[in-house]
Amino acid sequence: MLPFNDEELINPVKSSLAKNLHILEQDGGGLEFLGVKNGVVYVHLTGACSGCVASSVTLKYGLERQLKIDIHPDISLINLNGGKDEFAKL
Repeated sequence: MLPFNDEELINPVKSSLAKNLHILEQDGGGLEFLGVKNGVVYVHLTGACSGCVASSVTLKYGLERQLKIDIHPDISLINLNGGKDEFAKL
């Protein structure tokens, strides 16, 4: 259980994700921050990252790892291929 509510996590999460955005952009990709629900960060990978076979590695060992370092070891990150529409249904 994270010691923060979802609203408190939004700005720190955005800052942390921004640190590694250049990794995605180098390869023609990007990400859209969708939000935080119950301590889980939801994003939508875009551009070349969408559907890339290496995207799960980038998420876990790049972006999520940075979130764990910057914010809390129990935070997690999930890519929603359906973007905002899929996030709205959670």
